[in-house]
Amino acid sequence: MGVFAVWQAHHGGAALSSADHTGLRRVLAEEAAAILALADRLDPAYDTLIDWILACEGRVVTCGIGKSGHIAAKTAATFASTGTPSFFLHAAEAVHGDLGMVTSGDIVMAYSYSGETDEVVRLFPSFRKIGAKTVIVTGRPESSAGRSADLVINVAVDREACPNNLAPTTSTTVMLAASDAIAVAVMERRAFTREDFAQFHPAGALGKRLLLTVGDVMRSGDDAPVVAPETPIAELLKVITQAGAGGACVVDPSGGLLGFVSDGDLRRWIVGGHSVHEGTAADLMSTGGATTSPDLLAFEALEFFQNYPRKIGEMPVLEDGLVVGLLMLKDLLRVGLV
Repeated sequence: MGVFAVWQAHHGGAALSSADHTGLRRVLAEEAAAILALADRLDPAYDTLIDWILACEGRVVTCGIGKSGHIAAKTAATFASTGTPSFFLHAAEAVHGDLGMVTSGDIVMAYSYSGETDEVVRLFPSFRKIGAKTVIVTGRPESSAGRSADLVINVAVDREACPNNLAPTTSTTVMLAASDAIAVAVMERRAFTREDFAQFHPAGALGKRLLLTVGDVMRSGDDAPVVAPETPIAELLKVITQAGAGGACVVDPSGGLLGFVSDGDLRRWIVGGHSVHEGTAADLMSTGGATTSPDLLAFEALEFFQNYPRKIGEMPVLEDGLVVGLLMLKDLLRVGLV
């Protein structure tokens, strides 16, 4: 008999049904209620901490161990990615040399729900000697850590969602929510923008959405077919094919856009009974179509393609009224914007 079967037999043999979400709903409801309860009893310490962080000339050092330590580490990552220099200091490693990373200009946010975690409590004299401001995020303001810290962030909850009221569940959820609220409040006070956010997230889909521009993706030079209006259609077809593009920009002698010829225009010309050996680009080109600029975010250009009234696969790229490249929908998809 397996371990789980033994457990079931000991507890009455009731199997857990994947369709019975009563327990899941209870936990979610209890944790949500605890967050709302905190929102209703925020005290001035939260505002003080936000003011401290905004005035901080050093870093926000989060510190903890165990479950609370995981929340502390996540909080440091949130601060660092939203404009507040921050790092996580593991409480057990701190006494083995890592305290050297803390300076007098820092704010230390220590995390311990009980406020009695020995690895955390024993660090306060060292933080005080260094000259850093100290904050304890705890559910027990009158604890040893609460009495040692310069500021107490109270995240007390009535009970854990754990049926035995033992495993950190509701308490860590409220810790995380309170930390997120503080970080976002600091962001808002700093007027932290999407562009600021992008500086710290250059990689992945998020970075591409916030940083990549049309100029980074567009085809230019020989890869962006450009022809004169008098270019014979046979030559036009050759230019488009060699570039591996879906059309060509028709320009005047100064490089200004006169029109655009798509491969669809070429097909319709041939289906209409014309030969590729007759006519010029001026006979095929359409005018007044969609264009874009090299400074537009590539993600915004993708949305433009998707929302354009008719299906298009290319757009001329203009700068100061002159053609500088060709943007193709397939190139936007290839760079991983979606």
